[in-house]
Amino acid sequence: MKTKYKYKSVLLVDDVDLDNFVSKTIIHSYYFSEITHLHATADSALAFLKKIDGTPGSQFPEVIFIDINMPVIDGFKFIENVKRELTKEMALFKPKLVMLTSSIYDSDRQKAQEGFKDIIFIIKPL
Repeated sequence: MKTKYKYKSVLLVDDVDLDNFVSKTIIHSYYFSEITHLHATADSALAFLKKIDGTPGSQFPEVIFIDINMPVIDGFKFIENVKRELTKEMALFKPKLVMLTSSIYDSDRQKAQEGFKDIIFIIKPL
């Protein structure tokens, strides 16, 4: 039986609870993804991704939504860490990387486009 969802699993990395609630609601309302993994810090999201090993029941996210402005490790640094530490997984699973931001600064968009050619940039709310 074919699922009605576009994706099986997505990861949402954002430190703001309200933004997570809104994004998760939209993701499920539009049948974008069956499973949404939420992480409030880049560290916990990276640890989560490292634990996925391809065993039955584990599912590497097909889309990773990342907030740019987070404390300690921002979205740019998170993506750098993921690409450096999960090179094999990124090549194998090829998840779409989507930067979410409430920033109105063109410099953030420009930084995303210059440093990360494969990144989609979306202004919040999702």
